[in-house]
Amino acid sequence: MRLLKLVPDDTNIHFLKWRNVAMAISVLMIIASIALVAVRGLNLGVDFVGGQSVRVEFTGAMPPIDEIREKVGDIGLGEATIQQFGSDKAVSIRTALPEGDKAAADRAGKRLVDGIHKAFPGSKTGSVETVSGKVSDELLRTGALSLALAMVAISIYIWIRFEWQFGVGALFALFHDVALTFGFFALTQLQFDLNIVAALLTIIGYSLNDTIVVYDRIRENLKKYRKMQIIPLLDLSINETLARTVMTSFTMLIALAVLLWVGPDVIFGFTAAMLLGIFVGTYSSIYMSAPILVWLKVGPDSFVPRTSAATEGAERIASKNDDGAVV
Repeated sequence: MRLLKLVPDDTNIHFLKWRNVAMAISVLMIIASIALVAVRGLNLGVDFVGGQSVRVEFTGAMPPIDEIREKVGDIGLGEATIQQFGSDKAVSIRTALPEGDKAAADRAGKRLVDGIHKAFPGSKTGSVETVSGKVSDELLRTGALSLALAMVAISIYIWIRFEWQFGVGALFALFHDVALTFGFFALTQLQFDLNIVAALLTIIGYSLNDTIVVYDRIRENLKKYRKMQIIPLLDLSINETLARTVMTSFTMLIALAVLLWVGPDVIFGFTAAMLLGIFVGTYSSIYMSAPILVWLKVGPDSFVPRTSAATEGAERIASKNDDGAVV
């Protein structure tokens, strides 16, 4: 039985031919993502903004959002944020956290659930999630710090293992992946909570793993083919690792697509972030991390130890024979 090969052994795709176009598109997408986050903002979950949140599922047709907002407003818990969640018959209702102790929060949560059942008979509610403002601020700071530290630590690791040019390339690729994921959540207004932070950290790890595989082959080929030009060498390295890259990404995309389709609503945002992250992470390991080495002037002789003038002179003297002729 012949093994299935998604990528033939003799594959020779000239990826670097399109490096300028790919870089221009990526830079524009990064700028657009930053603009979306600045203009539309992120739909931060209770984890980051504090308050109380409850998921409501309707047995029949879901009422209009304006009607739900009006009914929830009549409960008297202040302005509520209402968003369709998961299916076309479920919404997430988020209200501000009342002043007072935990008992006050529990009373407000019970009041919210009772008011929803009264306004919409037959509706089903999940448990009420409560996060204080102090805890949410701390979670937001630590979440942002964890992403930044992960990217910096990864860049330092690659710098030590390879060279500083590789570290710059890996950092840019990771920034590209994270920025596009943020832009996706700003565009879709899916809830951004701690699950999404976990997804971003996973995306960083996956993209790093893919990038290191490509960089490792580039480093081997830099030592092996001293006279090959850098662009053909990079194309060769990417093609040699393409089978592994395609197979790994393809299998993960299949699993995530199925999970997005039939998985529980509670991890819908996490799965969507992972699905996008695997795709852009694979793209960036080919069209971001490798081409940037060209612009950083990496070549086959970049990391060859250079011999000093004194050492060269000593070698010439030592190579002379007894007649004074150079051997």
